[in-house]
Amino acid sequence: MADPVTATVAIGWGMKAVGWIASPIMSELFKKGASFLGFDASEKLRELEPKVLLLQRLMEVVEESPYRPCLEHLFQELKSTFHEAEHILDDIEYHHLERQIHDEKLKADRCLPQRKRDWLIQKFQAALPRSPLKDKETGMSKKKLLKTLDRIEHIINEAWKILERLNLSTISNGNCRQYNIATSLPTTGTSPVKVIGRDEDRDKIIAMLHEKEGDGQLNANGGLCYSVVGIHGISGSGKSTLAQLVYAQEKKDMEERKDNHFDLVMWVHVSQKFSLEAIYKDMIEVALQESFEVASNLDFLQRQLESILRDKRFFLVLDDVWCNQNLPQLLTPLKSGKRGSKILVTTRNEDALSDLGPDVKITSIPIQDLCEGDFLNLLMYYALGDRNRDDQDVSTLWSIGAQIAEKLKRSPLAASVVGGQLRKRKNIEFWRRAKDQDLLNETRGALSWSYQHLDPQVRRCFAYCSIFPERHPLRREELVRLWVAEGFIRNSNSGKEPEDVAQEYFDGLVSTSFLQLGSNSDYCFTEDLDGRRIYEDYYIMHDLLHLLAKRVAGSDCFRIESGWTGKVPRGVRHLFVDNYNEEVLKRIVELENLCTLFINRIGVDTPLKTKVLDIMFKRLRKLRVLRVGLMPTVELSLPASIGLLKHLRFLEIRLFGPSSHLMLPITFNNLYHMQILNFGDIGLITSLEEIVNLVNLRYATSQAYNHFRGRLDVSRSISLQKLPFFHVRKDRKLKLLRDLNKIRGRLSISGLNYVESKKEALEAKLADKERLTELELEWCVGQKSVSPEVEAEVLEGLCPPMCLEALRIKYYSGATYPNWMVDNPSGSEWYLQKLEFWECSRLGPVPELFEVFIHLSSFSLSVCNWDALPDSIRHLKMLKKLKIYKCLNIRSLPALPQSLETFRLDHCDVVFMRSCQTIGDPNWKKIQHIPNREISTLLELSQ
Repeated sequence: MADPVTATVAIGWGMKAVGWIASPIMSELFKKGASFLGFDASEKLRELEPKVLLLQRLMEVVEESPYRPCLEHLFQELKSTFHEAEHILDDIEYHHLERQIHDEKLKADRCLPQRKRDWLIQKFQAALPRSPLKDKETGMSKKKLLKTLDRIEHIINEAWKILERLNLSTISNGNCRQYNIATSLPTTGTSPVKVIGRDEDRDKIIAMLHEKEGDGQLNANGGLCYSVVGIHGISGSGKSTLAQLVYAQEKKDMEERKDNHFDLVMWVHVSQKFSLEAIYKDMIEVALQESFEVASNLDFLQRQLESILRDKRFFLVLDDVWCNQNLPQLLTPLKSGKRGSKILVTTRNEDALSDLGPDVKITSIPIQDLCEGDFLNLLMYYALGDRNRDDQDVSTLWSIGAQIAEKLKRSPLAASVVGGQLRKRKNIEFWRRAKDQDLLNETRGALSWSYQHLDPQVRRCFAYCSIFPERHPLRREELVRLWVAEGFIRNSNSGKEPEDVAQEYFDGLVSTSFLQLGSNSDYCFTEDLDGRRIYEDYYIMHDLLHLLAKRVAGSDCFRIESGWTGKVPRGVRHLFVDNYNEEVLKRIVELENLCTLFINRIGVDTPLKTKVLDIMFKRLRKLRVLRVGLMPTVELSLPASIGLLKHLRFLEIRLFGPSSHLMLPITFNNLYHMQILNFGDIGLITSLEEIVNLVNLRYATSQAYNHFRGRLDVSRSISLQKLPFFHVRKDRKLKLLRDLNKIRGRLSISGLNYVESKKEALEAKLADKERLTELELEWCVGQKSVSPEVEAEVLEGLCPPMCLEALRIKYYSGATYPNWMVDNPSGSEWYLQKLEFWECSRLGPVPELFEVFIHLSSFSLSVCNWDALPDSIRHLKMLKKLKIYKCLNIRSLPALPQSLETFRLDHCDVVFMRSCQTIGDPNWKKIQHIPNREISTLLELSQ
């Protein structure tokens, strides 16, 4: 049964959701529809928009109205109608793109005579449907669109009549919440997680973990290598936070190899309905510190984990454990560890600890409430940060905050979430109104109050997160792209890209603790320019907040998890499937309104074959997002029916291993709305024709680009945000990059041998790509090349944006530097931090280089003919890393900056390298202040 507080406001939340759907969609639909339905859109909008505003006012007060149950059906009708309008608008846009692409294709065929081209265009236009019910600009049925518009108008009018009957239409604006993106998002960045009053508890638990007396005891079965410490208490009381403190300390001790440290530390979230396969996979990934994408059964995973843990003294945190008869089986592979291993368990129910097994030695600790002073300090930290309490206004806020703290009943979760809302509105009147809110009297009510003060669009993004299981790792970039693909980001204000707005929403949720930094990021990683793994943070949603998101999402989001039985709501739009099987397939294909489908795992016995995908694609025509987890197959051919998914924007498919093969049909070219492509580490992707029509592509993984290289016409994809590499050829000129000014991150341009002039290089317009942070320019060895003088002109024309952070130049044969590297007549400041020259055989040292790039933190010189480093290098006050590799002409070092932390010398002149290792030598004196020195002589490297 739903708790009364949530039930009281649930309809109000839902009704408010229509507000951010209704207004922009309704206006856009009526304007576009008017162009071929023959009515005055402006007049119609003038009539309807005030009624929509009144609806929004109704949504503000409906939670206080006794008529809430009567309005639920109306809300569902409104939501369904506006979603239908969304799909119609998408169809109109798709048809417009289709006509534009086909017309351009015909007109671009310059090899045909004019009469032939005209004949083909006429033939194509004649092939288009000529039904009098369809408009040539939209391809939409006039009858269908008119029916939808009439339905929207009817529902709005009916809602307006209800307003009048309930006497709510005269509500003053003062009773409504006013939302503003600028004020609803954090203005001072996100607050770090703060822990107050738990140091003593942390130290107590750590001491218990290292007591020898608490080790597993021998028994008739051979004994256990581990014992358990259990923390129990109600949700939101700080159990996981305390466990994170302990975990962080143990991990630090392990990395620093402190006395009595554990050999391996792991963190795994268990949840109420856990999958043994998923838990074992998480443990393996944390232990190996890498992704473990192997299609395997439970026995294999168990053996693999036993092998990893064998003879290792481990520390494992099992977070959020529930009573479950499978818990002893969960612990089975842990028996291979070394004696003295420890498991720290957090649970809401102390009885769950006894379910771990009769032979397990368990020490149970109840989570203690924070003292009154510590709790107030915690709340005020989230509300005011480190602001000076002596200020008069701040002192008043502290006084009000103390009264708010009393209502929150010492719940750390409530303190962080409510404090986040108070921080965004540091005015006394708002704090006083918050103090008087009865909702704050218990944790769920406090979370509900905080949710209602989020911006409406942020609320939609938050509710969407309920599609994922509890404590599911959420990566910022991934979630941002999903929100954009789902169409949640409607306000691209101030010319911002949707991703930028979505990132602000994400940061806003983090700053108000609706999303919290995860405890362990070992298996969340990305890659840098060299393909090296860079570990990145992930975020989670607290269980109570996840429950809140699930309730406000209503029937829009649904999960089919392990052990699921029952029905799926017919109106569900976003579906997460934990384990796919044939029974699940029957349920999925019935959901014709489905916009999102995540299939997390696919068993070996129930592969997702081409014919199954064909059924899905033919039935689920409204899909915007499709993600299929690791498939236990090495070869898959996508069916031609994928071309029916006109709304598809996000596609992720992972096959089994790097030897796998994915075949794309010709109809893949029809996915004009496609924004994101992710094919994991698939070994080979084949397509029957050139991929030219992905005009809305915004992001694709490096593997996808690698396989599409030469077959993807990037010049049409002007919204592209990631282009990891571009290879120039005779038939693939730099001018294809001209309009790609939204690309960000790193870009590697190779094959510059085929660029024959500065004019041709300028056509790339690299300086306009202001989101680029890393750039690699490469002339290929052993290929046809222009003269060194032409190469110099080309490099001059490849001037990058001033905000570039890293630059690498490879195999450049020119003898001069471009003006933009050695001169700065404009006075603008370069922010370049990393600079590398690789096998630039004719370049020599110039002092101007280090007078222009004054912010360098890393400089690398490899296989170059420099005979010295210029003296101006000593002025680089931020330089931390200096690498010299295979530069045989360098014999001595100049004075180096004191900021250097790492100096690496490889394969250089033997005498020079030895002088750097000889105490008292002038070269040695110039590097003795550098803490990390790596010097390898040729002799040492050959041994």
